[in-house]
Order: sequence, then C-alpha cells, then structure tokens
Amino acid sequence: MTDVIPFILNTTYEDLPQPVVQDAVRALVDTLGVGMSAVQTDLSRIIQAHAQVMFGGQAAQIWPTGKTASAAGAALANGMTIDALDAHDGHKLTKGHVGCGVIPAVIAMAQAEGLTDAREFLTLVTIGYEIGTRAGIALHRSACDYHTSGAWVALAAAAMGARILGLDTARTREALGIAEYHGPRSQMMRTIDAPTMVKDGSGWGAMAGVSAAYLARDGFTGAPAISVEAEDLSDIWGDIGQSWYIQDQYIKLYPVCRWAQPAAEAVMALHRAHEFNASDITSIQIESFHEAKRLNAIPTTTEQAQYSLPFSVGAALVAGTIGVDEVMEPGLGNPAILRLARMVEIEETDAFNAAFPARRFAQAHIGLADGRTLTSDITEAQGDPEARVGHAVIREKFLRLTEPVMGTDKAHALLTNIEALPNGGDLRSMMAQLSYEDFPAKILMKQTSS
Repeated sequence: MTDVIPFILNTTYEDLPQPVVQDAVRALVDTLGVGMSAVQTDLSRIIQAHAQVMFGGQAAQIWPTGKTASAAGAALANGMTIDALDAHDGHKLTKGHVGCGVIPAVIAMAQAEGLTDAREFLTLVTIGYEIGTRAGIALHRSACDYHTSGAWVALAAAAMGARILGLDTARTREALGIAEYHGPRSQMMRTIDAPTMVKDGSGWGAMAGVSAAYLARDGFTGAPAISVEAEDLSDIWGDIGQSWYIQDQYIKLYPVCRWAQPAAEAVMALHRAHEFNASDITSIQIESFHEAKRLNAIPTTTEQAQYSLPFSVGAALVAGTIGVDEVMEPGLGNPAILRLARMVEIEETDAFNAAFPARRFAQAHIGLADGRTLTSDITEAQGDPEARVGHAVIREKFLRLTEPVMGTDKAHALLTNIEALPNGGDLRSMMAQLSYEDFPAKILMKQTSS
C-alpha cells in the first residue's frame, strides 16, 4: 500500500508519458461516444429519471438533457447510461470495464467541485484507470465469486474523488476502504444467464466511490481496503506509476459482450471469404470458451441481445456488422437474424477454456444448402491491446455512434474538444457539450417505443 496513496495524490501531468496521455484521450473519445449513443435506451431513460428524483441536487449534469443531480447521482445515471450499450472499453484480466464508471464519476465530481484544468482532468482519468484495473485484478485473485465491474470501479472513483477534494493520506485511505466495502459485489454470471438492466454494476460502483470520497472528507471511516492493502496482493500494486494499465485496455467495435465478438468476427470472415447468402445457411456451430457458451439468449430486449452470442452471430451474418440498429429495433425483430440465431450451437473446448481470460478464442463452422461446410480460422476480436486499433478507428466509431443522436455539428464539436484537452483545451465546454437543450425528441420517442 506504500506507494498507492502517494500515486493518487501526488502524480502530476508531467509524470505521465505522452502515450499514456494519448490513451486517456482515446478512453474519453471511446467512452463518451458510447454514452452519447446509449441515451437511446430505456435503461438510460429510467435511470436518468430515478437519479433526478432520488439523488436530487444541482451539482452535476445528467446526460444528455442537462437535468441535474448530486455528484453521486450524476455518476450513477451517466455510468449506467454508458453501460446500457455494451460497446465501451475493457480489460482482459479484470473480465470487465473501468472506463464506463471512471469517466462519469470524474466528470460529475469535476462539475460539482469546479475543476477546469484540462491536464489535471486527464491525470485524474489516468489515475482512475490505474486504480480501477489493479483493484479488479486484485479482487478476482482474492474473492471466490466473479463480481461485476462496479465492485472495483468504486475504488477508482473514490481515488479520483479523494484527489479532487484535496483529502490527505489518512482520509484517502478511508475513502478507498469505504468504497471497497460498499462497492456492488454483484454476481456477473447471473446477468449473463438472465440479462436485464442491472448490467455490469458500473454506475452503482461510480456512485459508491463518489459517495465514499465525500464521506471520508466528512470524517467517515472505512479502512482498510483489503484488495489494496493485503500483503499477498502487493505485487499487483508494486509498479504503480511505472507500468500503465490504461495502455492494456481493449476497444470494442460492436455493442455486444466481448465474449461474443470472436464468434461474430469468425463468421464475418467466412462471409467475406466465400460470399454466400445468409439465406443459404443451414447450420452454425461455434467453438469457444465456457463463459461465451453462457451467452445463449434468443433476445426480446436489447439487454438480452447484447449478451447473446447466437444473436450476435446472426446479426453479423445478416448485416455484415453489429451496430446499434441491430441490438435495438429494427434488429430485435428481424426474422432473418432470429432464424440464424436459433440455428447456432455452441461448444466449449478445453484449449479455449485454458486460454481465457488472457485470450478469448472462437472458431465457426457454417453449413450451406449446397452441402459445403465452411470452417473459420481460430479467431479473436479486433481491438485487443496486443493488436491495437488506431485512433482513426476510434474516431470513426465515435462519429458512427454520436452523429445519429447529436447531429453532425455537435458530434464533431465534442470530438474536437475532447482531443484538445492535452493542449489545455476547454474542459468546461467539453463537459457542457454532453448536455444540450435541443436534444432530439425523436430519440426520447425511440426509448419508449423500443
């Protein structure tokens, strides 16, 4: 624990290698792009209204309509909104996602406490990713159950909050302990087996962490945070400030669970290579790992679609990609996608199980009406840190997600402001652009009709 709190409180922007700064910008572009698209979901509409009523206040904005709540309430609403569209970044060894909780938490507290320094903001984002990812790895090593991301996102939010509030070493330690204790240790595989709006717990983790920082400021106690302080976990924290986990995040190109994406990539590769018609498919067999096999829903809701390997495979074959339209309407009712989804058989293999979670493999076998069986290469999803996609890919993804919701001008303006932050860009303006008065009514109508 010796170096963790000094890292949180004393790291400066000048301490960050420039590639790390660029990865903080990359994380903001990717995560905020997802958030601005995810406002179309019913999950987002419901949690926005809930936070405004149950966490009332004027400290921070709820995206995108500009309604307000306390810092904890805004972190909850905006974190759950991002999590409503499963297209945000993640880390293999945490088996989860840090950005969808870290970024709404730091924005909510920046608004609440009047932070305007763009470089300090990027430093906070980086600190959040480091604390959150390491805490996630520590929790997986030390706890017997597989907990959602909110369990360790809480510590990341508390760490950023402690720095924003100017807490000393002792109170920062209490904030981490409170956050670890109150972070939502919800069972991830439950929502894999029965997908609903509870998702990955990230918004609740952001809320718990923000609350922990304010509680510690007021003298509330909660230390120790075992996942940070336990001796047998010290190796996870020993190189903090020297090795940067923000550089090890993967990027998702599609709004579905990462575990389904290797199978989707495998069938798309077969389709590109052989140019068959989706209507000619007579059988689909997928080999993958155990956790991917659990993604077996035939969906009627977007939450089920995002956690469905069969539906992801069907959508990929019919549409040639998986986008927002595929996991919402009209995709949910598309008979061609559903025909293929019902055809998918999933088998787990020992080799793919042994490789998980560091690597996530799938292999596809597609039977055609002419009697051929096509077999893909063993496939991983695009965007892994070992084969990073360029920033141009992330920019294109951002605009693909945001332009239908925000309009071209607002989407490009937000992107420009995010990318300007390392050069002392206008942080206040960037945060304000996440909410705007003329938010399209058609998006609100889409929420209630989907």
